[in-house]
Amino acid sequence: MSPDALRTRIKICGLTREQDVDAAVEAGADAVGFVLYAKSPRHVNAQRAAQLVQCLPPFVSPVLLFVNEPLEGVRAACDLVPNALLQFHGDETPDYCRKATGGTRPYLRAARIPLDAAQPFDLLKFAADYPEAQALLLDAHVEGYGGAGRTFPWSRLPPSASFHAVLSGGLTPANVADGIVQVRPRFRTLAVDVSSGVEASKGVKDAAKIHQFVAAVRSADERLARSSHVQLPAT
Repeated sequence: MSPDALRTRIKICGLTREQDVDAAVEAGADAVGFVLYAKSPRHVNAQRAAQLVQCLPPFVSPVLLFVNEPLEGVRAACDLVPNALLQFHGDETPDYCRKATGGTRPYLRAARIPLDAAQPFDLLKFAADYPEAQALLLDAHVEGYGGAGRTFPWSRLPPSASFHAVLSGGLTPANVADGIVQVRPRFRTLAVDVSSGVEASKGVKDAAKIHQFVAAVRSADERLARSSHVQLPAT
């Protein structure tokens, strides 16, 4: 496995304040997410997201999260944040995603994994339905949209899959390292996405928790690199 594949990318999601964007960047996040879903306690509108994106330095990616948004709303937000990656977290069909992105803009598709093992979910078929997605974001399926800080059983994931994955749902500085160690071998590459796990309150991030989360991710990367006898690049 290459050193690049062993480096876990990090997204801090649900940002609403400039100081939280700054804290994520300072800690070393690769991406920051803005929730354009009015029912979320972390909601910002597209104009506010565009303001917050102005805080980002080069090579830190903004991500706009939508839930069943009309196509015109997605396109209007893209006009305001033209360099954003899109994340579809609702019931969006492959055809919807294709139209929303014009078939060219990268996007993430959330796969909502049931907490109950009795509820079937075929992640490999889901991935095949969204071949144009840059990655699948793996989240817990709870009432409403978003994982609500819940961790789904990682054992429910297939033992081997060829696509890029983003692990989400209930991650914290305390459990993210275990998640990476358990889940990464199953996928082509793995990134992680955290929101409530680094918050002081809903929509308000805790800078210390963000730094702890990033440190825990890097520690997991080092553990996997040692076990694979790979030298990680400096970060």
